Amino acid sequence: MKLAEIKQILPTLENVEFQLENGTFVPEHFHVTEVGMITKNFIDCGGVIRNEEVVNFQLWNADDFEHRLKPNKLLHIIQLSEDKLGIKNLEIEVEYQNQTIGKYDLDFNGKNFVLKNKTTACLAQDSCGIPAEKQKIVLRGLENNSSCCTPDSGCC
Repeated sequence: MKLAEIKQILPTLENVEFQLENGTFVPEHFHVTEVGMITKNFIDCGGVIRNEEVVNFQLWNADDFEHRLKPNKLLHIIQLSEDKLGIKNLEIEVEYQNQTIGKYDLDFNGKNFVLKNKTTACLAQDSCGIPAEKQKIVLRGLENNSSCCTPDSGCC
């Protein structure tokens, strides 16, 4: 989800709720402690220099059980970050600490924001010798195929 999308969704909501893909909700007394832009400059295993930018939201649970972040407050924080930091309309990455700090993509299911698990990948598979995934074939039922060569089919 890009920043412009969340800015369109927030005014339509009564509450801001985040949930993990497994259905677990982020406690409703969370705080958005940071909104920023992260730039990652790196070189992949194939030697290609890459640059990635994302908007970063950091969620934090405090012992402030009376706190509830309302949509207009989050929208204000986003607008302030755009004005002061020059944040662009980029993909949003959310940091949230469960057992450890996790980074998540952001989605919306029509009611709640969903923290989508991120995965790693090799960006230079053609350069570092990782074979292409072989096509999987279902072998069940091939023994009944008359065009298949079997010991008693007479094809050999």
